[in-house]
Amino acid sequence: MNYEDKDFWDTPALSEKQFDTEEEVERSSQYVEERLWDKVEREGSKIRFAKDVKALYRYMRDKYIPWYRKTIVIAALIYFISPIDTIPDFTPFFGYLDDLGVIVAAIKYLGREIVPYYD
Repeated sequence: MNYEDKDFWDTPALSEKQFDTEEEVERSSQYVEERLWDKVEREGSKIRFAKDVKALYRYMRDKYIPWYRKTIVIAALIYFISPIDTIPDFTPFFGYLDDLGVIVAAIKYLGREIVPYYD
């Protein structure tokens, strides 16, 4: 967890994040792209929902998905990457419950649309 990540602090809070344009979605997608795999590599063995995170990532990168459909996925992945959580990730036993809830909510929202993005 790197709280000194300048790019993170310069990024508006998720609650303030607006995805009004395709350009904003693309910028947010790049933010996820640059940071997601470091977190998955670091924390992947601690979480059982890494496959779900990977499926959401593949969905986000699909050029045939309209930008406005990607907004919920990008928001969920930004929350997962974020060093500031409702329940800090380093909290024993419960650290990833909030992340899991956000990821599951995104998957539930997408329904069957996400199925092809699993390995």
